[in-house]
Amino acid sequence: MTDTTDTTDTAGYGLVVLDMAGTTVADGGLVERAFTAAAERLGEDPATMIHYVRATMGESKISVFRHLFGGDETRARQANAAFEEAYGELVADGLIAPLPGAAEAIAELTEQGRTVVLTTGFARVTQDAILDALGWRDLVALTLCPADAGGRGRPYPDMVLGAFLRTGAVDDVRRIVVAGDTSYDMLSGVRAGAGIVAGVLTGAHDEGALAEHGATHVLRSVAELPALLAGARGAGA
Repeated sequence: MTDTTDTTDTAGYGLVVLDMAGTTVADGGLVERAFTAAAERLGEDPATMIHYVRATMGESKISVFRHLFGGDETRARQANAAFEEAYGELVADGLIAPLPGAAEAIAELTEQGRTVVLTTGFARVTQDAILDALGWRDLVALTLCPADAGGRGRPYPDMVLGAFLRTGAVDDVRRIVVAGDTSYDMLSGVRAGAGIVAGVLTGAHDEGALAEHGATHVLRSVAELPALLAGARGAGA
C-alpha cells in the first residue's frame, strides 16, 4: 500500500487514535441501513439523501442530519435519534463484528507500550452498544464520541485532541497516530497535527480519497499498523 513518508521515524508514537466502524469494526453496511430506516420512520425518501450520507462517512451523524434538513435543529435531532435507535437494533441483532486482525492489532499496539483510544461519529449510547456487542469495554484505555469532545466530531480535530489531553500519553501532538477508513478521519488527524495519519482500505473510501485528504500511509487494514510502528525505539514522547 501507499507510504508517502518512506523515512518515518516511529520512535515515540505513544498515542494511537483509531476509528471504529470501517476501521476496527465491520458493520456490513449498517450505517446505510440504519439511515434508510430512520428516513422512512420520518416519512422521508432515503434515495434523495443517500449520496450525501456516503460522501460524509466518518462525520458526526448529527452534523450530517443538520445538513440534510437545512439546519432545522429539531428535525435533525429527530432524525439522529431515529438513526441511533435503528443502528442499535441492528447491533443488538448481532450484525456487527471485529474486522479481521483488529483486536489483535490493538493488543499488539498496547504491548508495544502505546495508549490506544477508540473514536466514533456515533452517539455514546450507540458506541457503548457496539463495545458491549464485541466485548470490547476493557480493550482500550479510552473511548470517545463527539459529545465527549464538546459536540464536534470529524472532520474537526477535537476527538483526537481530546484523546491527547485526557490520556497524557505523549507531550507532542506530532507523536500521535490516527487511523481510519474515511477522508474525514484523515482530515481530523491532519488538523490535530498527528505525525502519522494512516488510511485503511477496509471501509468507506479508497486509496485516492484517503491520500488526497492527508494520509501519510495507506494500509490494507488496521492489522498492518503494529508492523508500521514496530521500529519504534520507545513508546513515550
